[in-house]
Amino acid sequence: MSRQGRVLVAMSGGVDSSVAALLLHEEGFEVVGVTMKTWDYADTSGGKRVTGCCDLDSIHDARQLAVDLGFQHIILDLREEFGNSIIENFVDEYMAGRTPNPCVLCNTFIKWEALLKRADMMDCELIATGHYANVREENGRHIVSMGLDSAKDQSYVLWGVDRESLARTRFPVGGFHKSEIRELIRRSGYPALASKSESYEICFIPDNDYRGFLKRREPEATKALANGVLMSSSGEVLGEHDGYPFFTVGQRKGLGIATGEPLYVTRIEPGTNTVVLGPKEELNKTRMWVRAPKFQKIDRLDGELEALVKVRYKDKGTPATIRMDDERVLVEFHAQVAGIAPGQSAVFYDGKDVLGGGFIDRE
Repeated sequence: MSRQGRVLVAMSGGVDSSVAALLLHEEGFEVVGVTMKTWDYADTSGGKRVTGCCDLDSIHDARQLAVDLGFQHIILDLREEFGNSIIENFVDEYMAGRTPNPCVLCNTFIKWEALLKRADMMDCELIATGHYANVREENGRHIVSMGLDSAKDQSYVLWGVDRESLARTRFPVGGFHKSEIRELIRRSGYPALASKSESYEICFIPDNDYRGFLKRREPEATKALANGVLMSSSGEVLGEHDGYPFFTVGQRKGLGIATGEPLYVTRIEPGTNTVVLGPKEELNKTRMWVRAPKFQKIDRLDGELEALVKVRYKDKGTPATIRMDDERVLVEFHAQVAGIAPGQSAVFYDGKDVLGGGFIDRE
């Protein structure tokens, strides 16, 4: 047994998780590396050549680092759980006219649950990942706070992880900038890892073509939605579309029509297979509803609170007043916010700490 204890580290084969494992190893932890296999490229890529996290090359990179540093590495097959929970939800959300964020569900219901279960089986007290975030304790509560590198901060996708799981979680790279992480792995003798490109695609759609993915998963349902209506906010029919699941609020490109002014998707109406288009200013909102809220820093939302609210991953956030109304949170922004898409996550912050979050709902 090491002087620090045993820690199970999620290793995708990328630079961030590799440095997370390296740092914990150098701190004296007994590291066990685990690479989670969540899907098959052949099933999701439509025959296109793709690369991304957890492909064979990435698995090799993760294992090679483990071999070099002398710690155990295992592969955990989560394809069944991932397919049942994440991929089915992804498809269902688009078919309901919403825009999902599968990374949030994956972190909450797949990665942490699977990691903690395997950690218990292997007598690991802690788990760790390469997320750019931090965990801190306040009044006995473990909460997520923003990573040091604001450009890479990933606290947004972690609002659904419960406090009991966070108590056993470490984010070793959360106190670094990305440039420092690349330099650290380069100095450690892994120049190929240091220069490895990042994947910004959804992991099970590595070709970044979610429309093709939906067509392959739901061929009959998506085909039946062809010849839908593109409509202006004033009710004028502007053209036809191939199906509302292929659009998201705020979208400008790929609308399939040419007009004298830029138009954006402002609303999706699944019941009538209608996509509503309007000028950019029609995207601006001052309020929204959030369903299925979950809180980290507080036990529940009583009365009103002032918070910074992010409506997408790269959003800088907008000050707002939040309060519970029955089972949903009403968010009233202090300034207009553009492109609020039902299905995306809304995350509430108190300074750098995550108060909680939920899923953006329709009015």
